[in-house]
Amino acid sequence: MAYPAPVEALVEAFEALPGIGRVSAERLTFHVLRDPSSRKLATAIERALAEARRCEVCGNLCEGDQCGVCADEGRETGLLAVVEEPRHVEALERAGVFKGRYHVLMGALNPADGTEARHLSLEALLRRLSEEPIRELILATDPDREGEATALLVLEAVESMGRGDLIVTRLARGLPAGSAIEYLHRGVLEDALRDRCAVRVRGKDSQG
Repeated sequence: MAYPAPVEALVEAFEALPGIGRVSAERLTFHVLRDPSSRKLATAIERALAEARRCEVCGNLCEGDQCGVCADEGRETGLLAVVEEPRHVEALERAGVFKGRYHVLMGALNPADGTEARHLSLEALLRRLSEEPIRELILATDPDREGEATALLVLEAVESMGRGDLIVTRLARGLPAGSAIEYLHRGVLEDALRDRCAVRVRGKDSQG
């Protein structure tokens, strides 16, 4: 027997989310129905849809016209990190290791998934590069196939501007701290070997 229409509608709504199949959608639906506090989820979704906006400068999520990073006059205006999604901004801010500004592309190049160059905020990025005093552009996309294709797309677009004074860098990749070599993906090992750095060896005369 089929689920009642309201329940089936909720299952289909969950199933429409990325990475959620029918079984997972049913599991989420039953959890929502048996937990009274799930009403908070509905309220949170409605509030996010009604109040969340895109920053008019970088494309990050915010409540007003600009996000907290763009509104912060203490940030380094010469450094601009290009990321795929707002969650990447959150990750970098949570780590507290970057003091520049961001540009959110709102996706990664993946034609198989329907995301093409026209869906990304490339034009807005080029406009910022022509209007703001940016000296270094950091390609901070994911180190996967889609991220690499996106980084190449951004690089080609930037090169077409002819800004010879602009430094373009890529996030370093290699062996993560605390990891074991036998468990690492082949691509990680390839990156680590290709980008290996020199180690200073002290001679006998320097010991003491």
